[in-house]
Formats: sequence, C-alpha cells, structure tokens
Amino acid sequence: MKNNSKSKILALKYRPRTFQDLIGQETIAETIFNSIKIGKTPNAYLLTGIRGVGKTTTARLISKALNCTKNSDQGSDYDEKNLCDHCRQIENSNHIDVLEMDAASRTGIDDIRELIENSKYNPTSAKFKIYIIDEIHMLSKQAFNGMLKTLEEPPEKLKFILATTDVRKIPVTILSRCQRFDLRRVSLEKIFEHIKKISKIENGKISDEALQLLARASEGSVRDAISLLDRTLMFQSVEKNKTIQDFDIRKMLGLADKTKLIHLTDYVFEGNEKKALDLLRDLINNGLDARNFLNDFLELLYLYSRRINLGPIEKDLFLSEAEVKLIEKNSGNLSMQDLGLFWQLTLRTIEDLKVVSNEEVALEMFLMQLMHLKGLEDYSHEKNFENVDQIDSKTTKKKIENNITKTKPINFTKDQMKSTEQIKTLTNKQEQSVGNFQVKSFLDLINLSEKNKELELRYDLERNVKLVNFQDGKIDINFNENLNKNFIKKLSICLYEWTGKRWIISLSKDKSSKTFHEQNIEKKKKSVEEEKNSEIFKEMSRFFSDADLIDVRKDDE
Repeated sequence: MKNNSKSKILALKYRPRTFQDLIGQETIAETIFNSIKIGKTPNAYLLTGIRGVGKTTTARLISKALNCTKNSDQGSDYDEKNLCDHCRQIENSNHIDVLEMDAASRTGIDDIRELIENSKYNPTSAKFKIYIIDEIHMLSKQAFNGMLKTLEEPPEKLKFILATTDVRKIPVTILSRCQRFDLRRVSLEKIFEHIKKISKIENGKISDEALQLLARASEGSVRDAISLLDRTLMFQSVEKNKTIQDFDIRKMLGLADKTKLIHLTDYVFEGNEKKALDLLRDLINNGLDARNFLNDFLELLYLYSRRINLGPIEKDLFLSEAEVKLIEKNSGNLSMQDLGLFWQLTLRTIEDLKVVSNEEVALEMFLMQLMHLKGLEDYSHEKNFENVDQIDSKTTKKKIENNITKTKPINFTKDQMKSTEQIKTLTNKQEQSVGNFQVKSFLDLINLSEKNKELELRYDLERNVKLVNFQDGKIDINFNENLNKNFIKKLSICLYEWTGKRWIISLSKDKSSKTFHEQNIEKKKKSVEEEKNSEIFKEMSRFFSDADLIDVRKDDE
C-alpha cells in the first residue's frame, strides 16, 4: 500500500493503485474489473458520488486495466517494479492517449467540438484512447448536445469516463448512453481502520478516540479523512513525543465535546438557562465552531429519536458507555414532537449563520428558543391546518384549538409552528384586556374585524373561508388555497380579545359551502334575474330596447 514517493501530501501518497485498494467500493470495483476481464466494456462510464470517494481514482484504474500490456491483474497487490509503461504514465498523469479534462473550466461547445474532432484519430501507443471528464455536470446544454452522437457510437478505440458530484444536472439523454456507477459514502468504521493503518505507517502517535473524531469529521469522504490525518500529523510534529488525544482534535476542528453537549441539552430540557449559557460560553472559549456545533446537535437529536423509537442504543464505535447512559437518561423526558421541532429550529439556525455576523449571539438565541419551545402542549390528534388533504377520510373535521389559561392567554400549538418561518422567540404574553362583544353570526364576525381594523382577517373571512357551521364559541370552516397560513392563530387571538372567551375553530372536509363573497355574488345574480322577469323591467325594455339591468339595490343599502 505504501508508496516510495516523497510526496508530503498523504491523500496523493496513499491514493489507491489497484481495485482492491478502493475503500468502501468493493462491489463496484469487482463489477468493473470483471467486465474488463471478459472484454464487455461500455462505450462510456459515469461515476457519481460526493467528493473524495474515489471517482477520479476509479477512472484511472479503469484506464490502467484497459491499456495494460502485461495483462497484470489490477485486483492484485501493487508492484511498482512490475508496472508496464502505460500504467506508469497513467499514474503520473502524462499518458498521451489518456486525456483528463476538467469540465468546470471547459464548459463550452467549442471545447467539446475540439475533443470530438480529436477522437477520430486512433490512439498513439495504447490499446484505447480514453477521455476522463471530471465534473461533467458543469458542461453547457449545447456542449451536452454535441456529445450525444459520439457517446452513443464512439470510434472503436475510444472510451469515455465521466465523473460528477451532481448527477441530477446531467441530461437524461447523456445518462442513457452511459453505464452508471454510484460510489457511496464510505462507512465511518472503514475510514477509521484506513486512517489508523496510515497513521501507523507514518509513525503517528494518535489515540483511537482522536482517529474516530477524524473519521466522523470526514463525512464519508476518504480523501477528507486522509487530509485531516495529514493536518493532525503536522500538529503532532511540534511535540514529537506527545500522543494526540480527542480533545486536541476537538480544538483543532472546533468540535464540541459530546459529553458536554449532552449535558448542555439536559440543561436546555430542564429550562436551566444560566447553566446552559455558561456551558455554551465555555465551549466557545475553547474554540467551538458554530456550524460544527449545530451539526453535532443534529446528530444528538437523531440519537435521542433513535432511542425513543428503537429502544436502547446498541454498542456504537463512536459512542462511549458514559455517553450512551446519558442519552438513555435524558431521552425519557422527550417526545418525537419536541425533537421534530428542535430539528427544524436547528436547521433554520444553520441558515441564519449565513447572515448573522455574531455567531455567539446566534447560538445563545438558539438555546433560549429551544427552552421556550420545550414542553409546548401538542394536540397529537390534530392535523396541520395547511395540510387539509391529509385528514383521514373517515374524519369530517379536526379540532384546531388554542390552549388559553389565566396566566398565559395564548399558547400556540406546535402544529401551528410547523413552518420554520414561524419559529421565533416565544415570550409569555402578559394578561390582556378582553372585550365583551357579542358575535352571534358570521356576519357579526366580519363586521367586528372591520371595526377593529383587522383588514387582512376580514379579507380572509370574506373571500377565502367557507363557513360550514357557526355557533356561539364554535366555528366549523373549510377554506381555499389562498388562505393566510397564520389565519387560525390570528382568528383565535382576536376572538379571545373581542369576546373574552375561548373559541373552538374546527376544520371540516365539507367543500360544498361557498365563501361569503361568493354567496353575495350569487345573491346579486339571483336578484338581477328576478327583477329582469318583473313587469317593471319588461315595461321599461319596451321604451329602452338596448337597456340592461346590472345591479339591484334596496333602499337601506
């Protein structure tokens, strides 16, 4: 595995040189190698996957296997002395018949025309002329169209190997002409074993816990893991006799100690704001990176949800027994509704970091928001007001009710906060002065909205809400797609303020009703038709033949 090259970059020094060296891609490597061995190779390969999983490396291995003159088994141990000239030149990226092209810098149709024009000529010395095009999704639409015919019926001695990190941007006409191989994220266990092996070869003094952190930070990318290991070895070189521990890696990468992070969530769940913020400041002072912290928090939420849904967490390579016990202890206090809401707020905070200049303030606000969101009453039997189509067909209506108490007049349900745009810092509202207006009909409610200058609410009541039933303290409604997403919350608040009591707003699946505005239009049409059939209109039409009746108004209107 080790190369005698004096390259200081470990990612290049330990680049796979046989199909067996490909970490985590064993099935794909075996499939490709067997097809080459039996002589059934496609005109074009398409290699997809995230950065650092081996796309370019696999392309070079395919090139070596296709052009090797010694028929060496590319799946065997690497023997530099037994390499043919073609394999050696391909490894050094200087083979005249193996062209590596970066589509990100050559995106136009002119570049593709030049490539296609050159493809007509036979290889100079190798068996196949091979074009390796990296980041193929960056090509323009015209460039893709220019490649179609050549990809489908290339010259006999030509092979294309395309690589991309975003396969969705490649036209389906291109995809259908390639044999596709998806290189997966490599498991953390395999990455850990791989960098541990390299560390020993490089005489690195790094603890297993530190290597586990490097593996986790790589996010499934082997190249990223090796680059992080290279960085760690340089950090170690300052003190050659020192063994790198996990806390050194946390400082280097700005990661939070998982045990401290679990304790932090415990304080949040308890509502202990002082201890939570003190612990957060301690982490920040130790070099915490805000984005890494939030991603670690997401991972912890996942562990809590796994504990709640799947039972006790089994032995995990990346969790200590103490951490598992802490998760077991804290998960008993949580529900999936809490975790789902925390997850949405965390994702929103990650987005907020792009526009917030002070990350420390953003994280403190994030923790305070979590404390206010924890324990909000949840009506698990209710459906979100925006998702009426998801209501069970056997259920004609679902209650959407605000919980109002003496000390907290309004306590919004979690369903009404489903959109992350609505997740804000929730403060307990002070006792409000309430009115004693009588609302005996839907028309009274519309008029009251106008009187109190709630014009948006009035507009929704008139044009977007379909009344099914109206009673004192209870309203059954349906609605159209134009209804404001905050309508239920707004109407509940206003009804409480105006009438001094709680109203139940239920959602019905009865779509036969019409909005107040539609009812008025129908009434007007009916009045006009009735008047057109009256003797007065008929008599008037005799004298004014071109006259038409467009509206009817009563004296009191």
